[in-house]
Amino acid sequence: MLIVGLGNPGPDYAETRHNIGFMVLDELAVRIGAQWSKGRRFAHARGRFSGRVVTLLKPFTYMNRSGEVVADRARFFQLDVDNVLVVHDDIDLPFGSIRVKKGGGLAGHNGLKSIAEHLGSRDFGRIRVGIGRPEHSGQVRSFVLNTFSPVEEGHLQDVLDVAYDAAQLFITEELKTAQNLIHGKNVVAENSAEPSEPQSQH
Repeated sequence: MLIVGLGNPGPDYAETRHNIGFMVLDELAVRIGAQWSKGRRFAHARGRFSGRVVTLLKPFTYMNRSGEVVADRARFFQLDVDNVLVVHDDIDLPFGSIRVKKGGGLAGHNGLKSIAEHLGSRDFGRIRVGIGRPEHSGQVRSFVLNTFSPVEEGHLQDVLDVAYDAAQLFITEELKTAQNLIHGKNVVAENSAEPSEPQSQH
């Protein structure tokens, strides 16, 4: 299994919304005890995740050329598209929401477009990590390349936790089961809910 996180290389992009895929993969690496090896075109780590050997991959070719590295590594490990899972940011989902899917549209995401082009298929798995959308459509580029707000930062670890669960479910369960367990979750809404008032005992 090849698990790909999408992002842009370099310290200027490290904490931006567009790099949530890299952040999720860093979380996975810590959890499974995998060590990163960095090269010019990508960083990768190998380990066992839910009983399977997985390779974690962070392309360093910038978002719109991510597919070059993904296709090259898939060929190297002799993996077909069914064994590729891509973790990426999604402005069509509110921050705190995560979705699991396989195949389908590319939602204008340059990283997904590049991967589909170089794999010759859209049928790879995806974990869509919601980052929200700016108020005005003309602000999309600056929005995704900006850092999370202080409020979002306070919930970021919760998002990474659910993304880890989503990856685990994708590997170990049927897609429909993974979707049923993950869809509908919004960690921000859940963790911000006001506790109910205790009932008076008379």
